[in-house]
Amino acid sequence: MTLVTLDNDQKLLIDLHVRKAADNDGDDTPDVMADLRERLNRDTEGRLYVDGFLLSHPDKDHITGLETHFHLGPPEDWSKDDDKILIHEMWSSPVIFRRASKSHTLCPDAKAWAKEARRRVALFRENGTTADEGDRIQIMGEDEDGKTDDILEIVVKTNETVTKLNENSSSAFEGRLLAPLPKGDDEDTEELLTKNCSSVIIRFSIRGGGILDKCRFLSGGDAEVAIWERLWDDLSDNNADWLNYDILQAPHHCSWHSLSYDSWSEMGEDAKVCEAARNALGQIRKGAIVVASSKKIDPNDSDPPCDRAKREYIAIVDGKNDRFICVADVWEDEERSLEYEITASGITKTVKSAAKAAAAAMGIGATASQARAHGRADGSR
Repeated sequence: MTLVTLDNDQKLLIDLHVRKAADNDGDDTPDVMADLRERLNRDTEGRLYVDGFLLSHPDKDHITGLETHFHLGPPEDWSKDDDKILIHEMWSSPVIFRRASKSHTLCPDAKAWAKEARRRVALFRENGTTADEGDRIQIMGEDEDGKTDDILEIVVKTNETVTKLNENSSSAFEGRLLAPLPKGDDEDTEELLTKNCSSVIIRFSIRGGGILDKCRFLSGGDAEVAIWERLWDDLSDNNADWLNYDILQAPHHCSWHSLSYDSWSEMGEDAKVCEAARNALGQIRKGAIVVASSKKIDPNDSDPPCDRAKREYIAIVDGKNDRFICVADVWEDEERSLEYEITASGITKTVKSAAKAAAAAMGIGATASQARAHGRADGSR
């Protein structure tokens, strides 16, 4: 999971994965919920809250822990004894749920999210106006067959921008919604999107120290190769800059399937990169980094994460190994979450020791002047 704290102190949570072991005091699994709760604020009624919660897609490893740790249902039913986290505004995509349910059974937490989203949409339909905190929702992408045509006031259409969080339009960020991609003209296209882990993809432009666009963050859930290929085909001529970033969260936990149609387990080094997908994921700004939200990357382990994908991302960031960061490595070395601070002067990785702070400065922020074509820094394929 990723917590984005804007410079107006609003907080947007992206996805959630709390393993049961993390709730066990006798287990050494990182207690991610204790870490999250320490970073959140309480409202005037003493309730911990996030201003927004974006679910990229309803796979189990992106929503586990929802019912245990977050309040669902009317905010007035919140219990002090349970002390769960209140979600002021949900960011949810009905299209993603429809596509996911065609390929696998939703887990209980995903079903609970969908139920809560339906409750909030029903409130909007009933009242015809934006609800209060704890009842709000923004829909990421139009639903199929016109199912959201009567609630367009709370719908962000694909390729449009979202500029407010929990009804606050303070210019702290802008998010360009790039996916879910709309249904294609034929059944084959729709089936391809379903099979390739369609996810909400947003490229955020985040204000830092009061200065607009200090950090561009590309978040794409588990979107796989067909999605990135189509995005490049659609955007490369006129809107390639919609994809450029300072920080990329490597999709699908650094999976090879976001970069290639070929099976890594079957073909190994003979597997070929999809040029268009790599272009879509290769639109870096100066000093950009790639973050793998994954376990440690072992060349001999299964995909994801994939060592070949790691090497490809390192090539994308100018062949600089220190600009590819795996969160598991950070925990092993520092016993803390990976964290970046966005200031007026740039983006800095926070570290335990103040003495190391200067060495951690990333020097990120110069805008790429043109779309970056497919290419490599290391010569391997």
